[in-house]
Amino acid sequence: MTINTHPALPEFEYILPQTLTEASEFLASHSGEARPFLGGTDIFVRMRDGIFTPKFLVNVKNLNGTNDLQFDPQSGLTLGAAVNMNRVIASPEVLAHYPLLAEACRSVASYQLRTRATVVGNICNASPAGGTIGACLVLDGTLHIHGTDGLRQESLGSFFLGPGKTTLKPGDVVTAIHFPIPPKKCSGTYIKLGRNQLSDLSIVGVTALGHPDANCQSGYRFRLALASVAPVPFVPVAAETYLASHSITPESLREAARLAADACSPIDDVRSSSKYRKEMVRNLSAKALIEIWKNLN
Repeated sequence: MTINTHPALPEFEYILPQTLTEASEFLASHSGEARPFLGGTDIFVRMRDGIFTPKFLVNVKNLNGTNDLQFDPQSGLTLGAAVNMNRVIASPEVLAHYPLLAEACRSVASYQLRTRATVVGNICNASPAGGTIGACLVLDGTLHIHGTDGLRQESLGSFFLGPGKTTLKPGDVVTAIHFPIPPKKCSGTYIKLGRNQLSDLSIVGVTALGHPDANCQSGYRFRLALASVAPVPFVPVAAETYLASHSITPESLREAARLAADACSPIDDVRSSSKYRKEMVRNLSAKALIEIWKNLN
């Protein structure tokens, strides 16, 4: 048996639309045959491995502001779909107001790959292990989507349906993600557990954000997002609700971490066992919450 250790990409046609309307119409009329691409860091690997075999790749970069990074002190941050992660990391506005997003981007792969990889592409790939998705969830990201019926917005919280599956319909192109201004005096962290310190997918990913909130009985609101421990990245609501209604102590933070672990449904795979993932969700969630609590006091 001959094994091709350097497989080539299958043949495809490269489509370069001039407008979003043209892109959406082409994608819709070639449903199942055409795929949009931005940085290509995921789709080219899957094409090489034979997972995807599209007849057409539709380049949606540089269409109607997809390459723009804009910050407004009142409305917040908008990242165009084609903005690569190194631009996010280097942005003074992101570092000043959204350091958690920069931290998450910095955890993804290598510097070279981040010159191509985009936050929106990472989201649309819909991997349960997506490195930037947790930060986008706790920062209340909203997707801007152009489809055959025009523009719409969609909350990131309802976007994921399963591994590699989203609510996107044929013809849909995500043009940007928008983040509101973060809560005052907030603190966040992202803890990624991998098999090595560089470039590995997460075995467990825990993102946490906390801030004072007079509307909560505890006086504080915490947000958590978990990756690699369920079919989709998700928010463990029971843990957040518990912390909103109980005094914040080391004991209550550890109890919230236990609730976060209970909400998981991890699998056994070549990188980790389900039991180990669940235990590490509890440990890393406690670590993240305690770190944030110290920063808030």
